Amino acid sequence: MASLVPLLVLIISLIAMAHAGNFYQDFDITWGDGRGKILNNGDLLTLTLDHTSGSGFQSKKEYLFGKIDMQLKLVPGNSAGTVTAYYLSSQGPTHDEIDFEFLGNLSGDPYTLHTNVFTQGKGNREMQFHLWFDPTKDFHTYSILWNPRHVIFMVDNIPIRDFKNLESRGIAFPKKQPMKIYSSLWNADDWATRGGLIKTDWSKAPFTASYRNFNALTSSTTLPGGDWFYQELDSTRQARMRWVQKNYMIYNYCTDVKRFPQGLPTECSIA
Repeated sequence: MASLVPLLVLIISLIAMAHAGNFYQDFDITWGDGRGKILNNGDLLTLTLDHTSGSGFQSKKEYLFGKIDMQLKLVPGNSAGTVTAYYLSSQGPTHDEIDFEFLGNLSGDPYTLHTNVFTQGKGNREMQFHLWFDPTKDFHTYSILWNPRHVIFMVDNIPIRDFKNLESRGIAFPKKQPMKIYSSLWNADDWATRGGLIKTDWSKAPFTASYRNFNALTSSTTLPGGDWFYQELDSTRQARMRWVQKNYMIYNYCTDVKRFPQGLPTECSIA
């Protein structure tokens, strides 16, 4: 019986590393004065925005590498001026950050999915996409796979962006600062929709975004967390990413020569 104890400890540790979440256990609602709610025994979380305030939550834990999945259903109808942010971030002036932001739009017009990566406090690596589905009709899975070699953004398990570790070329990569998960729903009508031309229609408030099925595959302090720790895109998934970028990417900082008159960022010239 004693010989089974180490095995049981190992099994329990591995189960803990593949964690299907409960919002009560994993997150704190941090602002919004009651506009953020955890429902259905911890299986559902909603954030609400009205004319007075938005709302937000953050994870109880910090993560250093992991595969983070969250299902979101975005604000329906006329969501112009609203932003639903879902991201990983450390703290301080030299923070690291991995961003999904969903920029609302007028009814019938597509959302803009905005992505960015900050390393040591420096961002300016925006890529923006439209989606190939209506993200307000149902829940869809938005994932960040973050390991020592890649930050891969995925939508319904389809990769849309791969930020590679190019430290050998002098480009910083987020690998030393643990990050928490944050999400918020807030009013950004000074810039979010058509550069601020379209304002939030408060007659449509309150605006609500919904979250479910949080899942985190993470490392223990001593062991790599599994296949995700070494994962990179094979040729099939690279082709899927190229398809998304060809058909649905609407902005790429690596092609914005007007923004970078002194030359595009170094990573833009490296395949």
